[in-house]
Amino acid sequence: MKAISALARGGGGGGDPVLCSHNHHFTLCNRLSFSPPIPNPTPNLTRSRPPSIITFFKPIPPKTHRFVLKAAESTQPASLSSSSTTSADKTIVSDEEFSLAKVSFGVIGLGVGVSLLSYGFGAYFNILPGSEWSAIMLTYGFPLAIIGMALKYAELKPVPCLTYSEAQKLRETCATPILKQVRNDVIRYRYGDEQHLDEALKRIFQYGQGGGIPRRSAPVLQLIREEVTEDGKYCLVLVFEAKALKLSDFEKRQEKFASFFGPGIVAEVGKSEDNLYEVRLISNTNPNASP
Repeated sequence: MKAISALARGGGGGGDPVLCSHNHHFTLCNRLSFSPPIPNPTPNLTRSRPPSIITFFKPIPPKTHRFVLKAAESTQPASLSSSSTTSADKTIVSDEEFSLAKVSFGVIGLGVGVSLLSYGFGAYFNILPGSEWSAIMLTYGFPLAIIGMALKYAELKPVPCLTYSEAQKLRETCATPILKQVRNDVIRYRYGDEQHLDEALKRIFQYGQGGGIPRRSAPVLQLIREEVTEDGKYCLVLVFEAKALKLSDFEKRQEKFASFFGPGIVAEVGKSEDNLYEVRLISNTNPNASP
């Protein structure tokens, strides 16, 4: 029994025998058979990862983008768009006639004056040749530059003019002298006027008077158009921009337009686009009448 106790208490290396009891019978068993299993050196990453990390590394499905193509809105005024549609069967004639009225005197005076001043100062300080002419260039360059700046400040640029070939043929024979004058006045440079047809609009709309409109609400001429009506008559169309006015403001002054730009014409008013109104001055001259 002492030997058995010694064997039971013996605990050496991994191969030391131990006492095992099986159905009240004592047997010697190897200690290695009761050793705990050696863990797998390769850890199971799937079990050891926290759920948050696994969720973070899940593949994200690609996003789908939708592109909606919108039709480009036309910003062209109705007057111009109507002219382009009309020009499908008619030819627009460009105005290539040269006239001094179509030249900006402000640009000419300012350019000549500044050039004389620049060369005069350069010649005076012997930077440029011609020192004997420096005094004359400075004398004439300074007032020319001042006049050019004044004209440029008071300058009123001409408005665009669309002319169809049929209307150009009828202009000389069917257009009244007043319609010809109106056309020539608005397609050239003007100086000192606030806007084109300022005197006419002042009488028609009666700025600041009873039944009139404030001057700040006055319509502004944007372009003119020469065309032929359906019955073959010459027509001069005045296109105004008036943000503070309505179509009724033009309709109740239709007779005033006819009387001011008459005699020999009929006036018609209409709205072409937002804030754009047309005044059609139709000549009563019959193009088929014999002279």
